[in-house]
Amino acid sequence: MKGKNWEKNAKYIFIFGGVMSGIGKGVAASSIAKIIQARGLSVTAIKIDPYVNVDAGTMNPTEHGEVFVLASGLETDQDMGNYERFLNTTLPPTNYMTTGSVYRHVIQKERDLDYGGKCVQVIPHVTGEVIETIENAASVNEAEVVIIEVGGTTGDYENDMFTEAARQMKMCHPNNVLFVMISYVPYPNKIGEMKTKPTQQAVRSLNSAGVQPDIIIARSEQDIDKKRKEKIALFCNVSEKEVISAPDVSSIYEVPLNFEKDDLSSIILKKLSLQIKQTNLKKWKKFVNKVSDAKIPIKIGIVGKYFGTGDCIFSDSYISVIEAIKHASYSQDRVPDIQWINSEAYEKDPQKLCELEGFNGIIVPGGFGERGVEGKIAAIQYAREHKIPYLGLCYGMQLMVIEFARNVAGLKDVHTTEIKPQTKCPVIDLMIEQKKNMQEHHYGATMRLGNYPCKIKKGTKAFEAYKKMNIKERHRHRYEVNPRYIKQLEKAGLIFSGTSPNKQLMEIAELPQSMHPFMLGSQFHPEFTSTPLRPGPLFFQFIKAAKNV
Repeated sequence: MKGKNWEKNAKYIFIFGGVMSGIGKGVAASSIAKIIQARGLSVTAIKIDPYVNVDAGTMNPTEHGEVFVLASGLETDQDMGNYERFLNTTLPPTNYMTTGSVYRHVIQKERDLDYGGKCVQVIPHVTGEVIETIENAASVNEAEVVIIEVGGTTGDYENDMFTEAARQMKMCHPNNVLFVMISYVPYPNKIGEMKTKPTQQAVRSLNSAGVQPDIIIARSEQDIDKKRKEKIALFCNVSEKEVISAPDVSSIYEVPLNFEKDDLSSIILKKLSLQIKQTNLKKWKKFVNKVSDAKIPIKIGIVGKYFGTGDCIFSDSYISVIEAIKHASYSQDRVPDIQWINSEAYEKDPQKLCELEGFNGIIVPGGFGERGVEGKIAAIQYAREHKIPYLGLCYGMQLMVIEFARNVAGLKDVHTTEIKPQTKCPVIDLMIEQKKNMQEHHYGATMRLGNYPCKIKKGTKAFEAYKKMNIKERHRHRYEVNPRYIKQLEKAGLIFSGTSPNKQLMEIAELPQSMHPFMLGSQFHPEFTSTPLRPGPLFFQFIKAAKNV
């Protein structure tokens, strides 16, 4: 199907969310993509964020969740990570858009007179930009089926232009566009029955925008019974078979298999007039079986600060780290017991550090800023001195180097200039090209972002993990190990087992076996490339070491 009109031949599935946020719309979209891919079709997935931010890079992780970085360097919503993990692929920047990015393109076109002096309006120019972006993604990915997740909840003002773009695409190509709505069906304990009225209201809200769902996926605590399916079908203008049950599951990786219990992929392919091929989910089922068969727990502590949102734990701040731990653990027949450790607690009461003795492994993930930093360094010191397997990611590597410089290399007044600009021993400092950005307050999309090459030394734990000398991994940082201190750190025993090809940037730091069974940090984010069928190499080695504790 390659050619000039590739995007016209593609099929488009829009995913809308109803009733409330947080019901797993991203996982549902990823799962739909997976079951269609399993039918032998080329599939890609797009995320639409209704925020005026141009990208996700400037969003607070405790409000929006993790910033996922594509290989290209684009900072995106965490659902892009779900798409890559489920599809076992790498997605291009064409697959992510925000209200801000759409308007920026429209305004630039207006400035360049691309609209020929016309009055630029939301309809047709802004919605036309949305449609053009979607069709361009289909073309770039050479996709037969494109999944488009519209962020937010049905009825949100911010979604109007995207819903309108979807309506226009359906109107122009009715046989090539499908609408799916993920809706929450509450089951109040005091009432004792599932309530479908919120879903009915959500569908009516979507109807008011000219969109009628073709399929409704009903999320609830348990399977949707026949009575509730009949009711949703009657009041929402779909057939009973087009109401798909989506109960809570112990693992998100079960969702594609659950969808297939209601034959969802066949329903979609029939509606889009696509040939129904035999499904192939053998590898996926094998992984899901390993998840259910694993019985031996492995206790992993994540020491960070992006946890709290009111009285709740907001694990979405580190969703890729969590999933990478799961991939590596289940592949080695272990059940990950992930516990959140607020590093600020160690600053207030250092005696609490002894609780780390009960963990099989410790991870300090990426982050920014001063809050909780000394608590993280204290946790790293404890892990080093008590031989607890440790994995540091980005900031976690930088703090590992600071701890080593202070307590092993014997350097004085050691810190990162991010926290202490006037430190006499800036072991971690701004990258040279970043200094101008910071001085001129250029923050958005200016970090070292995306894939960069790394050369690994043989005979190291890093080489044991990757089993090759040349790799590429994704970055998101402004600071680096200061080259001025490398010789002193190496003399004290620290090994820089991975560097940039020109040896100017330290990409991986580790301690030798004689000093620690597994203590390693990476300047890049290996969690972004881990998938269920291909666990991240550094996470795999970390869990392998943690199994022996």
